[in-house]
Amino acid sequence: MTQPPRSIHRLLVSTVAVLLASTSVAASLPAQERPPERAGPTRSHRPEVPGVHGLVTTGGQPLAAMAGARILMKGGNAIDAAVAVLATLNVVEPANSGAGGNGFMTYFDRKSGKVYSLNMTGAAPKALKAASMTPETLGEGIQAGIVPGLFGGWVAMLDRFGTMRLATVLEPAIDYAANGHPLDKTVVRGIEGRKAFFEKFPSSAALFLPGGQVPEVGVMFRNPGLATTLRKVAEAERQAVGRGASRSTALQAAHDRFYKGDIAQEMSRFFRENGGLLTAEDLAVYKPIWAEPVHTTYRGYDVYTSPSTSRGGLEVAMQLNLIEGYDVSKLGQTSPELEHLLIEAIKVAKSDIYKYVADPKFTRMPIAGMLSKTYAAERRALIEQARAIAYPAAGTPPVTTTSEAEVIGPTDEPRPRFADEAQDGHTTSFSVVDAAGNAVVVTPTLGSGFGTGVVVGNTGLLLNNGMRIGSTSPYPEDVNYVRAGQIPILNNSPIVVLRDGKLALTLGSPGGETIGQTQFQTLVNVLDFKMPIQEAIESPRFALQASPNFYRAGSPITVRIEGRFPAATLDALRGMGHTLTVVPGFGAIGNMQGILVDPTHGTMTAGADPRLSGYAIGW
Repeated sequence: MTQPPRSIHRLLVSTVAVLLASTSVAASLPAQERPPERAGPTRSHRPEVPGVHGLVTTGGQPLAAMAGARILMKGGNAIDAAVAVLATLNVVEPANSGAGGNGFMTYFDRKSGKVYSLNMTGAAPKALKAASMTPETLGEGIQAGIVPGLFGGWVAMLDRFGTMRLATVLEPAIDYAANGHPLDKTVVRGIEGRKAFFEKFPSSAALFLPGGQVPEVGVMFRNPGLATTLRKVAEAERQAVGRGASRSTALQAAHDRFYKGDIAQEMSRFFRENGGLLTAEDLAVYKPIWAEPVHTTYRGYDVYTSPSTSRGGLEVAMQLNLIEGYDVSKLGQTSPELEHLLIEAIKVAKSDIYKYVADPKFTRMPIAGMLSKTYAAERRALIEQARAIAYPAAGTPPVTTTSEAEVIGPTDEPRPRFADEAQDGHTTSFSVVDAAGNAVVVTPTLGSGFGTGVVVGNTGLLLNNGMRIGSTSPYPEDVNYVRAGQIPILNNSPIVVLRDGKLALTLGSPGGETIGQTQFQTLVNVLDFKMPIQEAIESPRFALQASPNFYRAGSPITVRIEGRFPAATLDALRGMGHTLTVVPGFGAIGNMQGILVDPTHGTMTAGADPRLSGYAIGW
């Protein structure tokens, strides 16, 4: 792709900044002063954003979307732009993402026509002893950290499919970390909520509580430790190139400095001196995992998403298989009949997901059986069309190989039963499509807000608290119970949809337990009801919650549902036996973003969720 002249590049950046600012101002106005909404069935608060040379749409801070757009404008491809977005999210959305976190990527390579999945998730420390842990120490603090997975994923993405150097794509993030960016209200609220905890750790307090106080909205926020860390890995790459190393070898040098060099040594020192479990050995053996994506078909579309150690990808695929047995387009969008069937499909799919899905190193999952259309038809029989069923027990998917039936059983180590309630997750997501038609969707996370809550020494990094209850099961008999060396389960499930081998749609959302549910509903909006991407994202939706959790059959289910559904639909759902909690307006159920390709004209548009701070940029 030809790089635009510098003057045009500056104009594009300025124009996008003005558009973002005007949109933000409009959203902040009192309701009576806002521009009127469009009337009719295509009503949405925001327009779809068109793209010719590329699109970036993020579920998080607009500066991250702009970082990706800058890389596309310089001639980078979708993977180059994605790493720039990931690095910038580390700076501007520190509660939800970072090099010390975990995540998943789904990538469509236009040239080969193949879809790839990258698991960027680290394992629990080898020194972990479940008997010495509590729900509190699993969930936050110095012992809660697991091996950081995302940075290794950045390098792996660039090495296999990128075109630019790591140093180039890190430039926006280094700039914002070193020189600052205006702190937004979402981050300030998060810091306020963790203030008492940050005060326990001098490294965290120094970054998030300057002068001992919660910073004000709009203040220039800097992370000099992170800027130094990012400069170090860029320097490792440059030095390797200077020695005549290949691009791949130079990228490996950056990986090694993070996981085996002075950055790893500083992380190891900090954990050792402060009573943590993570060691240099844990860091040195980490590698991201390229894996076959989960795949199902749905009404002529091919849907690809993340395999385990994500439960969300399998959940979405199984929900689609269940609902495919109904002609949902005839039921009417937002009708009680449709929403009832979607709710029931989610229940049935989750019952299997929570029984079988865990780290493949520790269990053999009947994946083929879980994804089979025959099994979907068998499980669909549980659904009653006019009455809410109880949360069911898991089924028995057919086992296609002996290895799938093998399960590693409990060890001799004491395995306490932990408290039932899961901790919430804090995540973000984004999509990028470049001029060549390559598409990447990434859903990164730090686990709970700010992860462990502990800034690791002088690195500026926060680590994922992946061992928390929710990512692990509280019950010793479950396959996803916390274990040393095991990768905890996430719900992150970035999605790529193809039609006849061509890109049709990308989708991703944060939202912890709600991720698969949010994406499922949006897929139905687009694939069954043919909605434009922005309308599909903004349409009212719901999320199921189980008490105490989804591991236990019979757990009471509450449906948290946006009040923008018709009152008649809400009343009818109650009449079917659903327990509803109605939330006003856009109830912050997920934070969807996506890119849709027009099947007739081949043009593409992006959408971003107004429920939080998502933005789409096209050029």
